[in-house]
Amino acid sequence: MTKTTRLMLAVLAVCGTSAALAQSSVNVYGRINTTVEHQKIGNQSRSAMESNSSFIGFRGVEDLGGGLKAGFQLEGNFGSDNGAGFNFQRHSEINLSGSLGTVRLGKFNVGSYLATADFISMHNHDTGTSSDALYAYVFPEGNQISYRSPVFGGVTAEFNYGFGEKAARKTGLPGIDLTPVLGTAGVDGEHKGAFDASLNYANGPLGLGLGYTQAKTEAAAFDVKEQQLGLRASYAIGDLTLGAYYQYYKADADVLDTKRHAYRLAAMYTLGASEFHANVGRAQSYKGDLDGAKTSATQWTLGYNYNLSKRTKVYGYFTKINNGNDVAYGPYVGTGDNFRSIAVGVRHLF
Repeated sequence: MTKTTRLMLAVLAVCGTSAALAQSSVNVYGRINTTVEHQKIGNQSRSAMESNSSFIGFRGVEDLGGGLKAGFQLEGNFGSDNGAGFNFQRHSEINLSGSLGTVRLGKFNVGSYLATADFISMHNHDTGTSSDALYAYVFPEGNQISYRSPVFGGVTAEFNYGFGEKAARKTGLPGIDLTPVLGTAGVDGEHKGAFDASLNYANGPLGLGLGYTQAKTEAAAFDVKEQQLGLRASYAIGDLTLGAYYQYYKADADVLDTKRHAYRLAAMYTLGASEFHANVGRAQSYKGDLDGAKTSATQWTLGYNYNLSKRTKVYGYFTKINNGNDVAYGPYVGTGDNFRSIAVGVRHLF
């Protein structure tokens, strides 16, 4: 190798190092969360291994100067029970942030869910068979632009718009098979855009949340407009944390108008490395054009977590969903089926 060649390689190595240093820092993180369960679905029982939204993620940030930063976040689910299904459909965003707030582009949970139901699901990250089956998540995820404000006196505001792009969308009521009413399980039409707004308040042990969502689908014969309004309160009293949310859901269409109320109460008590959890949720029957149908449901969960470290825990829970004869909330169930699971699991964060 000639001296000239060695010199050129050395210069290229230095340039490569400088370019690498100029790039944004990237962190790899994730969660592996697996349970072994005995489930009862209607009249059938089975043993199963479940992946509770296990994922791997990448995020980074670059300081652009003047208080402005560019960042990204990518998360992909995979089956921790069988290793299948990795993709970035869990979370995918690029963002710019500064003293005036943060603008985000991509796919992510909207603020109304994070400000209300997500706060109340404390025992297993609102994942797996014990996740909240009764909350109506109205916003069609993806193709989103969001603005999140800085914190003012403990209050954070977030506004989210989802571009419809005339994409095909099938919409149906949470927990309801619409075939007897519409001749189909849902409404085939065009996604015409969605809007979400939320407020979060945090002041010591007190937390409050408010969220509103609106989404519209245009079908050949009629349009469907879905709305939800959620309220949340949480309070910590020493080692005891209490929380509750209320949600109002409404669907308007030429052939079907209906509404529903739902709520959830939750409690967590911490004793050393142990956490004791209890929650109960109730979805009342649909009113309006579905008045008289047996569409109410109740879900309750008892759980125990033992934290082996800040990143690793073992846990167990019992969860049950009692459905009315004309509704199907929860995993794997058909209309009128109840669901029950006894589970033990391990969760590790990295």
